[in-house]
Amino acid sequence: MTRPSSDIAFTPSVKAFQTARGSREAYAKQEARGGFNTVIDENLAEFLTEIDTAYLATSNAAGQPYAQHRGGPKGFIRVIDAQTIGFADYAGNRQYVSTGNLADNDRAFLFLMDYANRRRVKIWGRARVVADDPALAAALMPDGYRARPEQVILFEVEAWDVNCPQHIPQKIDAAAVAAGLAKRDARIAELEAELAALKLRSGTPS
Repeated sequence: MTRPSSDIAFTPSVKAFQTARGSREAYAKQEARGGFNTVIDENLAEFLTEIDTAYLATSNAAGQPYAQHRGGPKGFIRVIDAQTIGFADYAGNRQYVSTGNLADNDRAFLFLMDYANRRRVKIWGRARVVADDPALAAALMPDGYRARPEQVILFEVEAWDVNCPQHIPQKIDAAAVAAGLAKRDARIAELEAELAALKLRSGTPS
C-alpha cells in the first residue's frame, strides 16, 4: 500500500499523539485522499511570487537542527519545474552552517511566511547547493537586487501543505505602507486643490 505523503511529517509517534488528543480522525481523512500536496501547482507557484521571507531548516549528520532566514524581493524563490524550486544564496556572514549541513544530510524544510495576508506554507524535501554554475545563479538573481550571489540552493519538493492562519500576526511591509500613505496624501492634495478652486469660483473666503 502506498504511504500517504503526509507521513513525511506524521510519524507513528506523531499519530499516537494525534490519537490521544483527538485530531487523528481528521488527519486520517486527509491521508485517505493521499495526504499533502506533492507537485508544485499554480497555487504554490502564485504564492511564491508574493514571498519575500523564508526560513530554511536543515540538520547535520548527528541530527542537530538549524534554521536560517532567507529573504529577498518578492518572488526571489523561483519555480524550476514541477518538483523543484530554487533561489540564489547571497554572500552573508560566512558561517556556512546550512551549506555544511546539506553536504552531510540533504533533507531540508522550508517555512514560507506571508504576514500581510496571514498565510504560511510548509515544504518538505531535499536540497542541494550548486556553487559552480554562475549562469544559474545569475538567472535566479532578482532584477536590480543589490546582493552578491555566492551559490544556488535547489530544493526538490516531496510534500507541501498550507497552515491555518490562526495566531499569525498581521504585519504590513514598510514599502506597501509608504505607497499607501503616498496615495492617500496625493488624494488629499487633489481634494484640497478642488476645494480651493470651488471657493475661488464662488467667492467664498479661503
